[in-house]
Amino acid sequence: MKRILSIFLLVPFLSLGQNFRLSDQAEISIITCGPFQGELYSAFGHSSFRVYDPQNGYDAAYNYGVFSFNQPNFYLNFARGYLYYQLGVYDYPSFEEYYVAADRYVHEQVLNLTQAQKQKMFDYLQWNSLPQNRHYRYDYFYDNCATKMRDVVAHVLGEDIRFDGSYITTDYTIRELTDIYLKEQPWGDLGIDICLGLPMDKKATPAEYMFLPDYVESAFDNAFIRRNGEEVPAVKTKNLIHDSRDQVATKRVYTPLIVFSCFLLVAIFVTYRDLRRKSISKWFDVILFGVTGLIGVLLFFLWFLTDHNAAARNLNILWALPLHLVAVMAFLRNPAWLKYYFGVVAVLSLILLITWFGLPQKLHYALIPIVISQGLRAFTEYRLR
Repeated sequence: MKRILSIFLLVPFLSLGQNFRLSDQAEISIITCGPFQGELYSAFGHSSFRVYDPQNGYDAAYNYGVFSFNQPNFYLNFARGYLYYQLGVYDYPSFEEYYVAADRYVHEQVLNLTQAQKQKMFDYLQWNSLPQNRHYRYDYFYDNCATKMRDVVAHVLGEDIRFDGSYITTDYTIRELTDIYLKEQPWGDLGIDICLGLPMDKKATPAEYMFLPDYVESAFDNAFIRRNGEEVPAVKTKNLIHDSRDQVATKRVYTPLIVFSCFLLVAIFVTYRDLRRKSISKWFDVILFGVTGLIGVLLFFLWFLTDHNAAARNLNILWALPLHLVAVMAFLRNPAWLKYYFGVVAVLSLILLITWFGLPQKLHYALIPIVISQGLRAFTEYRLR
C-alpha cells in the first residue's frame, strides 16, 4: 500500500524502550489515510497505528507499510514473491502532515481499551519495532499495512476483540474490489488483471475485504472489545482529522481499450491486404505473437516459479501462450507444423471469445481486441501457408 517512507518522511521517531509505561491519558488509534490516484501504489489508501500520550509527550505513528530497495536481492525477491516489509515508527504530526498536504483524508479511530490493554498493545508495538522483529513477509491481499491493523489487535487482545462482518452486504471478489480503486488507473488495472489469476476471483469474506484500508476502518466501526467483562464498541471516538476534496476524474484518451482497438483496426487492414495479395506480413505477426508470447512466459513464471499465490491458475495464458515465442522463432525456417499451430490458435481464439464472459476468471474486457487480432492473424497464417 505504501512506498518506502524514508523517501518522504522524516527521521524515525526515537523508541522509548520496552519498559516505558503509558500514562492514563494515553490513547491508541487506528489511522486511515485516503487513496490518491496520482500513483498506482497510493490508489488503495493507507493504514497505521497511532500512540498518543500527551502527559509523556509521546505521539508516534506505527507504520507497517515500509520497505527498502536496499534490502539484499530486492528485485529478485520481489519477482519471486519474497518481498519483506517492516514496521517503522515515526513522529505522528509529520506523518499526518504529509497526507493532509496531499489532500488525502485522515480519519482517526480511538480504540476503546482499558489501561492494561493499552499498555499491552504498546508493549507489543515496541517489541515489533525492534530491528530483529520488525520485518514481515508482505502479501498484497493477506498480509499488508492494512491487514496488520486487524492482525495486531487480534494478536494482542485475543478473544477480547470481536469483528462483526454483517456490515458487508456486497458479493465482491478480490479482483472486483481492486477494480473499484483503480478506475483512474486503467493501465495499472490492466496489468493487475493480466498478472493475477483465479485466486483473485473468489468471493471475498468480510475478513478478506480488510486488505483495503477503507474496509479496515469500517470493520473497526463495527467491532466490539471486551473490557472489564463487558462488550463495548471497539471505537471510543472517531475524529475526522482531514476531509479531502473530491478528486476530479481524469479524462484519459489513451486507455487500454482505445489503444488496443486501434491496434485491431491495423490488424484488420493488414489481414485484408494479405488475403487479397495472398502473402503474409510476417513483420506484423512477429510483433503480435512475440509480445503476447513474452507475456505468456511472464505468466508461466509467476504461476509456477514464484510464491505469488494470487498469480496461480491464470487463464490469461489461454491467449498469451508462451509457445508463441517458439512459433515466432520458427518463422525463419517455416516448418510445416507452423500452419497447424496457427490453425489451433485461430480456433482457440474463437472459443475464448465465445466463452469470454462465462469463464471462472474475469478477463479484462480491453483484451478482446488483442484476442480478435490474434485470431485474424492466426487464420491468415493458416490460410496462406
